[in-house]
This record gives sequence, C-alpha cells and structure tokens, in this order.
Amino acid sequence: MSAAVEQRLARFRAARGTTTSSAAARLPPLSEEPPGKVAAPEASDGPERGGQPRPVPAATEPARPLLVLALKVLLWAVLLALFAELELGLPFFVVSLLYWMYAGTRGPGERRPGELSAYSVFNPGCAAIAGTLTAEQLERELHYRPAAGR
Repeated sequence: MSAAVEQRLARFRAARGTTTSSAAARLPPLSEEPPGKVAAPEASDGPERGGQPRPVPAATEPARPLLVLALKVLLWAVLLALFAELELGLPFFVVSLLYWMYAGTRGPGERRPGELSAYSVFNPGCAAIAGTLTAEQLERELHYRPAAGR
C-alpha cells in the first residue's frame, strides 16, 4: 500500500478508536491541501488536542432500490426460462416488452407541478422546452433568403 493510503487508513481507524497497528498510530495526520501548500490549523483538531471531536461519517445504507431491481430481473429471467421450457418464451418476451413500455410511461396526472411535456402541444400555451429547434429559429440561423442569381 502507498503511504497516503496507509495514512488515511490510520486516520479512519483513529476516528473509530480501533487502531490495530502500532505503525499506523505513529503516522502523522494527512493534510487535505495539495503538495506545496501549507495546511492551516483547524479549530477542531480532535479530542486529543483539546478540540471538539470530529463527527464520524455514517455508514451508507445498502442500495435498496438496486436490490429490488435485481430481484425483479432475476424473477423475470426465471419466468422466461419457465415459459421457454413450455415453448411460450417468445410470447412471454413480447408481453414483457409491452408491459415495460406501459409501465415506463407516465400519465399527465403524474407530472410534477411546473414540469413541461416534451411535446409542446401538450404544454400550456404550446410552450417549447429548452433546446427545441423551432421553424423560426431555423429560419433565423439559415438567414432565410433566396439564393443570389436566381
């Protein structure tokens, strides 16, 4: 391991209070400043230097939506294999695609307040969303005028 990684590991263990290596305890704290810059002293250097204890970052929660998605995909794959065994794999796949298209679309009632539709005819006053190329803009950009000499 590089020295920087060892220093960060030592700081993490020191913050948790579980230093397992005596060599890690001897490492100086890692400054967050780039090399060549002098780090300014902090007001809270930790309880060992008389400052306030630093908060320990909370462990991130497992990605529950990712787990649910993985279980859904696994269930779909098992059902596809079952229907393929029954020689109904293609109809199951087509029905699955139709369901995914239906489930992936949102109705107008599910739109958030102020959210515009991608289709300007469904927006109040036919307002176009940002980045839409209009006929007026195209004419302005092409300098709509007849070709010279015709």
